[in-house]
Amino acid sequence: MKANIQVLLLVTLLAGVWGKNPFLKHKTPQYKFPAGFPFGAATASYQVEGGWKEDGKGVNIWDTLTHDRPYLVENQDNGDVACDSYHKYKEDVQLLKDLGADFYRFSISWARVLPEGHDNIVNQAGIDYYNNLINELLANGIEPMVTMYHWDLPQALQDLGGWPNMQLAKYFEAYARILFTHFGDRVKLWITFNEPLTFVSGYASEKGFAPAINTPGIGDYLAAHTVIHAHARVYHLYDQVFRSRQRGKVGIALNINWCEPLTNSTEDIAACERYQQFNLGIYAHPIFSTEGDYPAVVKERISRNSAAQGYTTSRLPTFSPEEVEYIRGTSDFFGLNFYTAYYGKEGEEGNIPSLGRDSGLITRQDSNWISSASTWLKVVPWGFRKEFNWIKNEYNNPQVFVTENGFSDLGELNDTGRVYFYTTYLTEMLKAIHEDGCNVIGYAAWSLMDNFEWNRGYAEKFGLYHVDFNDPTRPRTPKESAKVIAEIIKTRKIPERFWQD
Repeated sequence: MKANIQVLLLVTLLAGVWGKNPFLKHKTPQYKFPAGFPFGAATASYQVEGGWKEDGKGVNIWDTLTHDRPYLVENQDNGDVACDSYHKYKEDVQLLKDLGADFYRFSISWARVLPEGHDNIVNQAGIDYYNNLINELLANGIEPMVTMYHWDLPQALQDLGGWPNMQLAKYFEAYARILFTHFGDRVKLWITFNEPLTFVSGYASEKGFAPAINTPGIGDYLAAHTVIHAHARVYHLYDQVFRSRQRGKVGIALNINWCEPLTNSTEDIAACERYQQFNLGIYAHPIFSTEGDYPAVVKERISRNSAAQGYTTSRLPTFSPEEVEYIRGTSDFFGLNFYTAYYGKEGEEGNIPSLGRDSGLITRQDSNWISSASTWLKVVPWGFRKEFNWIKNEYNNPQVFVTENGFSDLGELNDTGRVYFYTTYLTEMLKAIHEDGCNVIGYAAWSLMDNFEWNRGYAEKFGLYHVDFNDPTRPRTPKESAKVIAEIIKTRKIPERFWQD
């Protein structure tokens, strides 16, 4: 019976039947979100701002990729205008107010503030834009949550080698100092990096994310090493110079999918544990674990594979004991971006060398899981709860702030699939909080509005609000999911019509 319902859900969603659907219900206890639990929505600068060369903004690596290699993006789309939030930020703040959002997670374009990436030239127009946005949010009772880096590296710094160049850790610290200085009196929630696992993959394939350089298993590890150092430098900068008077918090947003062992075999269980360590632990372990450093299994496997492949040293850089201590504990909260899950089993796939090959497992998704408009995103709400518990057990139950969680479709206003996604995932989050004791402290939906979805262009839509990209005024229209999220924020619980006795 359960399998039949899963198939019916899948067929219904894929067929585009977005009207009232009696099957979009799920069993749940009547839990409420804790008092003061903050809800918000998230965006990223390149995905929504537009104004790509206005008012002194410099060129970033996504400007370069979409203009010089447009064939890497669906329909040759770009973010030159995107949602035009550079001009429509007041309207965007009103969308948040209509939701009842407690906070807005947005990112700052490094090249809009520092056009050449270095701190010797500060673009006042860029400072003004973000000051205006921050002030508008606060005037409407919405707290700003600022991501310093959401994938749009200034091209001038990529020309110096980009993230594999360790000097970028110093440049990022200088950039952060500018942000703290200009905005830290009002911004109290900072995220250094969004999804380093994803953006360093831009150094692992010439057909993927910017800067699309094909150095898998080497360039991406060098970039990861720099990013971890850069994060720690910014955390210590805040501690030493700004925290005492600004009294904010600094974290990092890491992404992971749940890996469920395909069988109960020791091999498959170990394979999924390696998946966690190679994809999440490679960043989280140096920062959040008691001992610091990269996970032992990550160091051991990359070192062994490197030797077998003829390298005289490991392809993964090493931390000195002093660096391990410097990096360990450098986060006030654990930012989690979560979307989906996989089945994992012992095996090898991927390039030689590559992170995928080094991790030593094969992942697949169940064809019966409900699909989205994204090939990689299946609806697996139970994986969300399992991931919370893995983080709780691995890192001594840190404060976890869900910094992204969302569903893609083709832009329907009656977005039943997205409503189902949010109500089921939030139900599992409530179970993690109330039944498992997971320390979840906030939630951001991805995304506030439809936007530029990187290499997928505008082909996939994640927004609570529809954006008409064929209209030069970029009008925003609330979807059904926006109304449901607004109801959840107001009542602090999942609406009863989505429950089942």
